[in-house]
Amino acid sequence: MLDIPLPRRLQGPGNMLHLAFRPEQFIARQTAVAPIHQVVMPWFSPYLVSDPELIDEVLVGRSKLFIKDRFTRELSLVTGNGLLVSDGDFWRRQRRLAQPAFHRERIAAYGAVMVEHAERLASTWREGQVLDIHAAMMRLTLDIVADTLFSTGVDRAIADTIGGALDVIMERFSDYTYAFLPWLARVPLPKNRRFHEARGRIDGAIRGIIAARRASGRDEGDLLSMLLRARDDEGGQMTDEQLRDEAFILFVAGHETTALALSWTWMLLSQHPAAWDKLRAELDHVLGDRAPTLADVPALRYTDWVAHESMRLYPPAWSIGREALEDLELGGVAVPRGAQLWMFQWAAHRDPRYFPRPDSFEPERWDADLARRIPRFAYFPFGGGPRLCIGNNFAMLELVLVLATLARRWRPFVRAADRPRPQFSITLRPAGGMRATLQRR
Repeated sequence: MLDIPLPRRLQGPGNMLHLAFRPEQFIARQTAVAPIHQVVMPWFSPYLVSDPELIDEVLVGRSKLFIKDRFTRELSLVTGNGLLVSDGDFWRRQRRLAQPAFHRERIAAYGAVMVEHAERLASTWREGQVLDIHAAMMRLTLDIVADTLFSTGVDRAIADTIGGALDVIMERFSDYTYAFLPWLARVPLPKNRRFHEARGRIDGAIRGIIAARRASGRDEGDLLSMLLRARDDEGGQMTDEQLRDEAFILFVAGHETTALALSWTWMLLSQHPAAWDKLRAELDHVLGDRAPTLADVPALRYTDWVAHESMRLYPPAWSIGREALEDLELGGVAVPRGAQLWMFQWAAHRDPRYFPRPDSFEPERWDADLARRIPRFAYFPFGGGPRLCIGNNFAMLELVLVLATLARRWRPFVRAADRPRPQFSITLRPAGGMRATLQRR
């Protein structure tokens, strides 16, 4: 990253450069100014909301006064009008249709599949092998979401297609030039051509899965079968376009964020051998020489704390944005209709009022039910309110079971020299991947 000297009081262009080239510094500096304040930039001036109680108002108390912000809505270029970007009655209808796939009983049935895929991956690893652990976690979680939500294996060619296309799309959305100069998206630049080609490849892969299911006519009892059977109040079915949009969100987002959480967890455990030793001791005590099961999850308390602490420091979804639907007042500040509001998990999770030694990796801090002792939006890796991530329970179960399965047999070690910087794109990816050396337990 460029090391740009910044004046003490930043004006519009300075704020823009600070966000583009030093996002961690920008977030820390700006959220410390006030619970809510406006940041002046050349073409738009967002309001940054950092106080948990005010975030609660936006996401829960007065959620009907807001829609997704303009940058999230821009994702519709890739996702279509799926759950992530839709609003209003259409979003509520789609949420109701998808919710049954994430009921607690159904998620419980997914546990064995998660462990099976993790065990299969662990059996292919070799002592001293050097690999991109982020790429490995992406492939693993892709297999899991394909099997659990769509009852279909994803062959290597399709997985490579989706993974490569996602890399191109994430690169495009991590380029803040497009945020500040949106007209660039309409210019026939090489990056724009690569972006549209990548979008087409993912679109083709998802549509292929839908077409194959329609052709088979089988009801697999999974999410895709539910969506195919769904009827609205007038008895109408989802169009192929609507099916594609919802399948895309759940298929792609359902593995991206979990893979990121696992990747950052391996890096943090590599840097903190004492935490690794405690994790290993718990796994030895609870599991011994066998793989974990759903019944073991309540006993894997330290494993759960490790997952929570990893998402505190490196939240896969690092920001949430909203747009005001009308003039309102928030925290004593007048917010006009159309204003963009940004809330950063990256900053909230490092607030020393709720997390002493905020930059330290301390899984033990989650003992004594910390989540219930702090404000609801001091820690919110899955968002909150009506738009709480529909797959949050699925993701937490997957994190604990996969981490326990792999760490029982292997230690992916990330050297300090290989520690990647976070890439603040749609999600918080490790820039350039994450090189790790496998050490057998």
